Amino acid sequence: MSEAAAQQSGTRRETAAPLLEVKNIEVVYSEVILVLRGLSLMVPKGEIVALLGANGAGKSTTLKAISGLLKTEEGEVTRGDILFGGERLNGIDPDRIVRRGIFQVMEGRRIIADMTCLENLRLGAFTRSDNEVRRDIDMVYGYFPRLRERTGLAGYLSGGEQQMLAIGRALMARPKLILMDEPSMGLSPLLVKEVFGIIRQLNRDLGITILLVEQNARMALSVASYGYVMEQGKVVLDGTAAALAENEDVKEFYLGGHGAERKSFRNLKSYKRRKRWL
Repeated sequence: MSEAAAQQSGTRRETAAPLLEVKNIEVVYSEVILVLRGLSLMVPKGEIVALLGANGAGKSTTLKAISGLLKTEEGEVTRGDILFGGERLNGIDPDRIVRRGIFQVMEGRRIIADMTCLENLRLGAFTRSDNEVRRDIDMVYGYFPRLRERTGLAGYLSGGEQQMLAIGRALMARPKLILMDEPSMGLSPLLVKEVFGIIRQLNRDLGITILLVEQNARMALSVASYGYVMEQGKVVLDGTAAALAENEDVKEFYLGGHGAERKSFRNLKSYKRRKRWL
């Protein structure tokens, strides 16, 4: 991490109240495969924070470590702490983490294809025992009006509609923090713009904190206030979204800042990232 980025990060930690803190964690799969290596990050309450990086950098693993879903893939946090609202999450089952206020929108949507939209939304409220589920369904339809019109099975929805349903299902849990994994995956540019507009609106209207994993770095930085860049299981750069968008390394490796010809040299880019950051 550069000195300037470190100073920005330190200033941020002094002025913003953290909702989520990940402190120097290591994650191992199948007791032998080390994926995360001393990863630390912070998500302040009420903000959108972007987690950027190439395929295999460890972004999805980071989200699964926070949401407790590592257990389903023979993974575990072997070192460090994950704190939510000051309370340690390490080792807690996923359903209890949902009850504490964290909901993960998985990569690839993971909706229940042979259930209707309404049934999927009700499933998102499975941890709740209040009488306001119907009102929240209407709230979801307010943000995603086309879901109200879709009365058939969710498996027949378009990719964009499935992503909207996945986000709507997360809202039904009344989360304090939503973990979003690649919401732009498989969507057309027009739908990507629409989905990210809704993400920004949810954060603004409802005050929901969002940790956003995304390979579309340009779009992620357009909605985030802060960002972290991961390479090979650790954070190599962090800063405000505006600073990252102007960073020459980020431009070259993630924003295509040096022209279409350079974009095709994938092996060269991988080598240069390793040499400069790792």
